[in-house]
Amino acid sequence: MNAKRPLIVGKPALIMVDFQRGGAYVPGRENGVPHMSGSKERRRFARTLVDAARHSGIPVVFIQEVHRADMVDFGRELDGTEDVHCLEGLHSTEIAAEEVDFRPGDYFVPKRRYSAFYGTDLEILLKGLKVQTLILTGGLTDVCVHYTFVDGHQGDYHCRVVEDCVGGSSYEAHEASLRAMEYLQAGARRKSGEIVEAFAAWRRANAA
Repeated sequence: MNAKRPLIVGKPALIMVDFQRGGAYVPGRENGVPHMSGSKERRRFARTLVDAARHSGIPVVFIQEVHRADMVDFGRELDGTEDVHCLEGLHSTEIAAEEVDFRPGDYFVPKRRYSAFYGTDLEILLKGLKVQTLILTGGLTDVCVHYTFVDGHQGDYHCRVVEDCVGGSSYEAHEASLRAMEYLQAGARRKSGEIVEAFAAWRRANAA
């Protein structure tokens, strides 16, 4: 078994997965998708990471799930539990800019599928930025975060998931996915406080 690696290897990027406004479709569900409670607290913690990343000169990449209004690109996505969600042009599909400090000109990657790598230019962006470590936040832990983590792992990135900045379709699914990600990379599961400290340490180590 490989030894646990440092939290950050090389240059990191903060990947903000699907921090969208939500609330448009089914009462008790966000954006037509079941979700565990605590989203406001998770977004608050994630905002501290955005602030820390900006301060340390670490790239922040905002991911947005978005589907065409005629739903032609949903594919098999509606075969399971999820209802229609994230249609383009709706307020609920927009990134929650005020909560997570999404600004004009920020790195932004829209996606039609769960993984932020599938059919997008995320790989090109990360290669251009010379990123080696992905710090993953957002939702759902068991869907978009997990699948993005797996694709990042298969692309030989060092992947970390911030436990208090991700939420699943249920608590049970959330925990199962965190365990699965830790299985792939020892030391993958991290807390937001650790990430803030690691960003500051990275800035000091890379200061001119």
